[in-house]
Amino acid sequence: QVQLVESGGGLVQTGGSLRLSCAASGRNFSDHAMGWFRRAPGKQREFVAAISGAGAYTHYADSVKGRFTITRDNAENTVDLLIENVMPEDAAVYYCTADTHISILIAGSPGRWGRGTQVTVSP
Repeated sequence: QVQLVESGGGLVQTGGSLRLSCAASGRNFSDHAMGWFRRAPGKQREFVAAISGAGAYTHYADSVKGRFTITRDNAENTVDLLIENVMPEDAAVYYCTADTHISILIAGSPGRWGRGTQVTVSP
């Protein structure tokens, strides 16, 4: 089983950038697609980005395309989410996720979740 721990959240100014990281422990990290979801206050959880096991394929929510970049390092068992040109609506708890099937992950039901990291956006 893959265990996930997020880091890198915090306070960021509108227009700034922030990098979230997720460290995975367990076996066969490269067999898992990885992804990020977020939940803003008063809103439903939403898919943000996903990356295939080998890193060759990425998929983003329309709302973050061009500003978010997901990458992974299979040697280090990590996946990062770079957030650029931060906007107030990016404020949320961000969750790292994993699943052996990227389609299941993107559909909103990944098998593994981290506990989340808070991103707060200041004016």
